[in-house]
Amino acid sequence: MSVSVWPGRPYPLGAHWDGEGTNFALFSENAEAVDLCLFDAQGAETRIRLPELTYDVWHGYLPNIHPGQRYGYRVHGPHQPKEGHRFNSHKLLIDPYALAIAGDIRFGTSLFAYEDEAFTGRDRDLGFSTTDSAEAMPKCVVVDTAFDWEGDTLLNLPWHETIIYEVHVKGFTQTHPAIPAELRGTYAGLGHPAAIAHLKSLGITAVELLPVHHFNAYPGHLVPVGLHNYWGYDSLNYFAPHSGYSTSNVADVQGGQVCEFKRMVKALHQAGIEVILDVVYNHTGEGNHLGPTLTLRGVDNAAYYRLVEDMPRYYMDFTGCGNSLNVRHPQILKLIMDSLRYWVTEMHVDGFRFDLASALARELYAVNQLSAFFNIIHQDPVLSRVKLIAEPWDLGEGGYQVGNFPHLWSEWNGQYRDTMRDFWRDHPSRLGEFASRFTGSSDLYQDTGRLPYASINFITAHDGFTLRDLVSYNEKHNMANGENNRDGESYNRSWNCGEEGETNDEKILTLRSQQQRNFLTTLFLSKGVPMLLGGDELGRTQHGNNNTYCQDNTLAWFDWNSLNNSENQQLLTFTQQLIQFRQRHPVFCRRRWFEGRIDACAVDIGWFTAAGSELTDKDWNSPTAKTVTIFLNGDELRTDDDRGQAITDDSFLLCINATPKAVSFTLPQTSLSNPSQRPGWRRMLDTKLTTGFVHDDVVYYAEQTLPLSARTIVLLQCAPGKRLVSSETNAAGAAGDETE
Repeated sequence: MSVSVWPGRPYPLGAHWDGEGTNFALFSENAEAVDLCLFDAQGAETRIRLPELTYDVWHGYLPNIHPGQRYGYRVHGPHQPKEGHRFNSHKLLIDPYALAIAGDIRFGTSLFAYEDEAFTGRDRDLGFSTTDSAEAMPKCVVVDTAFDWEGDTLLNLPWHETIIYEVHVKGFTQTHPAIPAELRGTYAGLGHPAAIAHLKSLGITAVELLPVHHFNAYPGHLVPVGLHNYWGYDSLNYFAPHSGYSTSNVADVQGGQVCEFKRMVKALHQAGIEVILDVVYNHTGEGNHLGPTLTLRGVDNAAYYRLVEDMPRYYMDFTGCGNSLNVRHPQILKLIMDSLRYWVTEMHVDGFRFDLASALARELYAVNQLSAFFNIIHQDPVLSRVKLIAEPWDLGEGGYQVGNFPHLWSEWNGQYRDTMRDFWRDHPSRLGEFASRFTGSSDLYQDTGRLPYASINFITAHDGFTLRDLVSYNEKHNMANGENNRDGESYNRSWNCGEEGETNDEKILTLRSQQQRNFLTTLFLSKGVPMLLGGDELGRTQHGNNNTYCQDNTLAWFDWNSLNNSENQQLLTFTQQLIQFRQRHPVFCRRRWFEGRIDACAVDIGWFTAAGSELTDKDWNSPTAKTVTIFLNGDELRTDDDRGQAITDDSFLLCINATPKAVSFTLPQTSLSNPSQRPGWRRMLDTKLTTGFVHDDVVYYAEQTLPLSARTIVLLQCAPGKRLVSSETNAAGAAGDETE
């Protein structure tokens, strides 16, 4: 292949086609030379030395190089691992700014930069391999970014109205019977009308996609046991959509996954659903010093990675994945920012969830809330306007930072998850802690000027048990992962309701179903932003595996046939009704904090014992108090709509009995239920019932008793008095309770 090369430009980085040719630009401050490698349809390689170096950017322009051209880089420089330099031009490298990547790596020894018999064991990374890796490497693809968005823009849905659905692109659609087989497991499958119909029926407003950046699907420790990376938390590039989620007939030829991803986003936006990406800027899929050389390690190891200062052969590892990106370096910080802006401006995504976000704040060693990363985000005219969610921890010392992120950021609230799990499994926990989490965790967010939607509330997520498994297993069962059950979290705060795993015991199965309704009701009636793990509405089980990162099979995929089970169909219907109920009532999705202290009654909220009296300090601090009535005053929301009109809603009583015994609740006197008005309360929801929601006209009044079954939530809505409930009716509700 005869190719002309012109000087070109150092910006933008990556490969950019201008209609006549393509400009290539690569940052490497320690390289000595850079070869651009072009591949034809048969895999034959042509190497072109990039002719220009401008401010550590190697660049060149190639006329007549068009979209569809496959390429990679070979970077020349010192091979001095003890000094942090690991250049090896025998290794083909992925462009950090590539917009599309064709295929996956084929794991093998050629991918490693070391191969020298003089070095063995722990020192083998000091060796040098002359084996070429091109045949085992995926190829970058020049793409045409033109796309007809037909007027599509970011949805910018209000945070307080947001309901997030965390889901895996492939797992969601891989077995969906209404999606054509050739589209299952792809971006096109997620954008298919059948997939969107399910999302719309739920009422969710945003999908949070597990990583879609092109990732290392075949890490070395999984290949020998016949497994591979399913979740995708091993990024190899921060611009290219993972080609494995694209329809196979376009992904490997023209970089068609880019257009396919855009079509998915456009379809979801047309349905009123935002797209949030789970992004992994804290580490890459190259692992530690013994890992393969695939991209950044070979481009410029010392610049891109955070190395141990006095032993730069090794990596700082705040992630548990072998390396950490060097966010202190301005060019690496620029890489992250360029990636984020690209996904917003070019791919139209609505926000990001940052994996192990505390690692991005480590300018020195300790987490710094005012690090450069957060300051840049705050002033950026594009990124400061999208949804930003932090996973507020990493594995380094001081990495648990729930509540400490700055303005503009919401956080996965791990304290919410832990508190609610403990509350419903009859584990000692303060009622005051439950109240704080239920009302938005003001103790974590209010003092810094943040609002309730800073708290992303969740019971389950991809990492851990599904909701069905949370009520079915006390212990993890991860033997299928090939690590002798050592992987995954061992302390899950779960309760199997009396028997481990699958059972035919109807009493246990009934309780498990009820516990799922309790968790879902707690989640969607809490203040903050609820996040539902995809599949929990279907009773999805992973059979006790709480770490399915390597299970690209039916263990982790959705089982749509499960809806043939009446119990799962009832759960789906209940979840749909529950979400829609929340959306109809602004009292459950307030934008502002409740007035007064959380541990005391205020005009907008009241806290009462099962006997109908206000909670005392003793009640708030008791580790065994598991009953409470919460009064939510819909006349006192103290907030206006977009046109300045005061928002009001119905008022509610939420009676919660998390004990293993039936309890008779005395309905409290509230600011609405006084002797002169005597409004009534109508039961709207009862988690003891398989349907959850109630359709009757029985009205209860203050100072009357309402029996609650064990481990039950009853929601009552203020209603005009129709008839006084009789004592016979009162006595009917407690039948069928289980005891411990």
